[in-house]
Amino acid sequence: MTGLFIAFLVLSYLIGSIPTAVWVGKAFYKKDVRDFGSNNAGATNTFRVLGVKAGIPVLLIDVLKGWFCAYMLAWQLHPSFLSNPAVNTQVAFGIAAIVGHIYPVFAGFRGGKGVATTLGIIIALHVEASLSCFAVFIVMLLITRIVSLSSMVAAITFPLFVCFVFPESYNSLVIFSIVMSVLILATHTKNIQRLLKGEEKKIF
Repeated sequence: MTGLFIAFLVLSYLIGSIPTAVWVGKAFYKKDVRDFGSNNAGATNTFRVLGVKAGIPVLLIDVLKGWFCAYMLAWQLHPSFLSNPAVNTQVAFGIAAIVGHIYPVFAGFRGGKGVATTLGIIIALHVEASLSCFAVFIVMLLITRIVSLSSMVAAITFPLFVCFVFPESYNSLVIFSIVMSVLILATHTKNIQRLLKGEEKKIF
C-alpha cells in the first residue's frame, strides 16, 4: 500500500504538471501564454490572451486535473471515502497536483497559480463548500470584474465554509483549507500589488 501511495503521489504531481494553457497556446495559436498578459500559464490568462475558445477547455482540463487526483486516484486506495485515511489521501494527492500545476516539470517549472486545479480538488473533497466558494467567486466577479480579487476572496471563504457552515470532523481537510487559502494568496502577490496600485485589469 505504501508503494502504491507513493506512486500515486508522484502521478498526481505529473498530472498536475500538465501545462494545459502552454500546450494549447503553442499547438493551436503558436503562442506561449506566459509571454503575454500576466505571463501566467493559467486559465484566466488564456482567456485574456487567446480568447474564449481556448480558455474554456483550458479551464475545464485544469479543474479536471485536480478532481481526478483527489477523487479517482484516492478512490483506488480507499473505495469507501468514509474514513480519515481516505480524506488524508485525497488531501495529499490534491496538494501534489497543485504543486505540479504551479511548478510543472513539463513546462520548465513555470506554471499557473493553481486556482482552477484547486477548485477541482475541493469539489472532490467537499461539494457543498466548493459550490459555495464558486458562488462567492461569481458574485465578486460581477461586482468587481476582477478575476484575481474574486479568486482570492473565494479562496479565503473556503476554510470558513468548512469550519463554520459545513463543520467537518476531519482535521486534515480543515488544515488543507487553510493552507490552500494561504497558497492562493501567495501565488497572487503580484496581483495584490497591482490591486493596491489600482492597476489590476478588469474583464467585461
